[in-house]
Amino acid sequence: MAGPTTAQRGERKQGDAPARPPHPSGSGRRLRLPPARTLIAALVAAVLLGAGVIWLLYGSQWLRVERVTASGTQVLTPQEVRDAARVPVGAPLISVDTDGIEERLRKELPRIDTVDVVRSWPHGIGLKVTERKPVLLIEKGGKFIEVDAGGVRFATADRAPKGVPLLQLNAASSPSLSRFGVDRLLHEAVRVAGDLPAAVAKDARVIEVRSYDSISLELSDGRTVDWGSGEKGDTKASVLTALMKAVPKARHFDVSAPTAPAASGS
Repeated sequence: MAGPTTAQRGERKQGDAPARPPHPSGSGRRLRLPPARTLIAALVAAVLLGAGVIWLLYGSQWLRVERVTASGTQVLTPQEVRDAARVPVGAPLISVDTDGIEERLRKELPRIDTVDVVRSWPHGIGLKVTERKPVLLIEKGGKFIEVDAGGVRFATADRAPKGVPLLQLNAASSPSLSRFGVDRLLHEAVRVAGDLPAAVAKDARVIEVRSYDSISLELSDGRTVDWGSGEKGDTKASVLTALMKAVPKARHFDVSAPTAPAASGS
């Protein structure tokens, strides 16, 4: 049997529905919004989740302070630090005022230089302290005031700590006292103590200040050092170390002018 003629095929094509032109990307799709009930359910779930988190952090018994630890102490005891911190045991861990604890510790225990209060989930508070170290002592009334490298007088001891030099301020007749004042001269002595070579620092017994630019050291074996002012401390420390090695039997060293050091006595 013969197939449809060309005319018939043409008539069939003309009767077909016209093809739709392609839509631009995405323009042919309608955005389907979720039903209102779905939105309400999601909102309720979010509120309940937030309320649950708040209750867990503040209302439950699971995340509360049960223990307080202290570390980094040397002279102080961990118990002294915990007592001064007064961390509210039993309170929600999230509500602990860590900044307030840090401020309270530095105020009540001046020996503490820095303190880091950290939450140790789920039940702990950690107190990490760094104590000040004395570089100089001031004798007063039979007791010894400890002074750190920043010039802070932070503690008073009945006995002088070992390895810390004693300050002797003999500047009453010097114009430096009226010009700079006691605090500035003390600062210079502290500056010198902090710049001393380790081998000299452990043997230093006395740091004497006669004026701003006349500071000297007395060592435990009777040797003495003229340091001069507190300026160029690093250079003087290096020169003194080399001079002591070069003239080990000398009894007196002068590095007040570090470009022209001198050693004498034997």
